[in-house]
Amino acid sequence: MRNLRKARTSTARRRASLVAVTLSLVVVIACGSGSPSSPSSDVTITISSSGVSPTEVRIAAGGRVTFFNNDSRPHAMSSDPIQVHSDCPPINDVGFLNPGQRGSTGAMNVKRTCGFHDHTNENDPIFKGNIIVE
Repeated sequence: MRNLRKARTSTARRRASLVAVTLSLVVVIACGSGSPSSPSSDVTITISSSGVSPTEVRIAAGGRVTFFNNDSRPHAMSSDPIQVHSDCPPINDVGFLNPGQRGSTGAMNVKRTCGFHDHTNENDPIFKGNIIVE
């Protein structure tokens, strides 16, 4: 009888340990490991009537960013600063986008943060963002 109780207790402990390990794995998978995600080589930013989304992206050096105009009006994506467009010239390759059109930056080779804006809505903050080249 005593051996039977001991065996049941041991089995219960093993099950509890297995449940604890399983729950820990579920939490790690669901929440991530806590390390930042690696930059992607190619990313898409969508333009809509409510602005650009996402407003900040991370790409690997040499990568490109595609802008998709999902709005009903045209947009012209340009590098900051406003009017000069000289900080990150590859952004200027996107140019003018009619509704439904896509345009991509040139290769973003220099590691830095590049600001962009919609040249047709220069003062509207919802059409501004950053590309972080890592």
